[in-house]
Amino acid sequence: MLPQEIIRRKRDGHPLEPAEIAEFVAGVTDGRVGEGQIAAFAMAVFLRGMDRAETVALTLAMRDSGGVLDWSDLPGPVLDKHSTGGVGDNVSLMLAPILAACGAFVPMISGRGLGHTGGTLDKLESIPGYTVTPDGDTLRRAVCDAGCAIVGPSARLAPADGRIYAVRDTTATVESIPLITASILSKKLASGVDTLVLDVKTGSGAFMAAADDARALMRSLVEVARGGGLRCSALLTGMAEPLASDAGNALEVANAIRFLTGEHRDARLEAVTLALAGEALCAGGLAPTIQAAEIMARSALDDGRAAERFARMVSLLGGPADLLDNPERFLPTAPIVRPVTAEQAGTLAAIDTRALGLAVVELGGGRTRPGDPVDFAVGLSALAPLGASLSVGEPLCFVHAQSLDAADRAAARVRAAMMIREAGTASPAVIERFG
Repeated sequence: MLPQEIIRRKRDGHPLEPAEIAEFVAGVTDGRVGEGQIAAFAMAVFLRGMDRAETVALTLAMRDSGGVLDWSDLPGPVLDKHSTGGVGDNVSLMLAPILAACGAFVPMISGRGLGHTGGTLDKLESIPGYTVTPDGDTLRRAVCDAGCAIVGPSARLAPADGRIYAVRDTTATVESIPLITASILSKKLASGVDTLVLDVKTGSGAFMAAADDARALMRSLVEVARGGGLRCSALLTGMAEPLASDAGNALEVANAIRFLTGEHRDARLEAVTLALAGEALCAGGLAPTIQAAEIMARSALDDGRAAERFARMVSLLGGPADLLDNPERFLPTAPIVRPVTAEQAGTLAAIDTRALGLAVVELGGGRTRPGDPVDFAVGLSALAPLGASLSVGEPLCFVHAQSLDAADRAAARVRAAMMIREAGTASPAVIERFG
């Protein structure tokens, strides 16, 4: 069928057959379908939606547009996690080595920062020498030897998604649940994993701030993943405040190192990380119950096995072998570190978390355009949590900046984003489970 006829059928509200979807995606992959036709298709899906069968078919067609990794020779379950993103969300840096220390293999395909949300690859690139695009042999060696490798997507994996996403990003069709679902899951299926756990965020710092929207995405992701043959469950987690007490690339790596070594663990970050570990380990058959799996994960943290796996992964992917022993020697630091102090006494009652993420972006820690360089050193540290009691002059956080002017601008953003009142309460880390 001609691409324009497939577009017409979806435009007019008709469900597409799997063969039609496969034909359209094949045309995207080999260039027979132009950018204008991709844009028209994306808008038709945005306006008309897709039922579950169509979304599964789109996901599988995008998966099959490139190669699919094969881990069937590994002597254990192959697990992965995906987060819809947030501020101070460095969970992957701890979760992958925890799962590896418990007997899983974790080829974790991650992404870069998008908008106000931080990207796992940007965090890892703050580690000198760490290669986020290793060749196939290096990737396999890291997964086999360390049990985990956090890397970027190869151009060979789901290439149709790259073309479709680039068009969506410029045609106001990003916020389509079927298209989001297919984009995320096509890459996960292409990475060859057999079990996936999802961390879907809601709150002021989330991609989908409204809880009902986040729930709809969560259901779509789990049901389509299962339709594609993956074991999958999801947690709805809170992003009404930053997850870690640090936001910024090198700062979040340092936070993860303190977490893994036991020097310090932010309570909400620990709750989400262990809950996701429990879901993944239980679904992968490494523990009989979620509760037993969480105990297993905590043991791997507390006895140092997870930290050892992280150190081995970093070394195998080109980073320093002694990063965990000497993080201050390797991670970049900003020349200006200034406190942002409270101007009134009271309780930190609400946070515009998205605004904090944008403050990091404006400091240089994120991108305003694709391809922009990232300053790994800048960001916010020691962020006060919701419910904290504050006195006048007490720090809300510390700004890490390249100049005094940049620090002043970030401080103004932070003060505007943090609302101090007479009373307030902490926000829940894990809200509910699905699947």
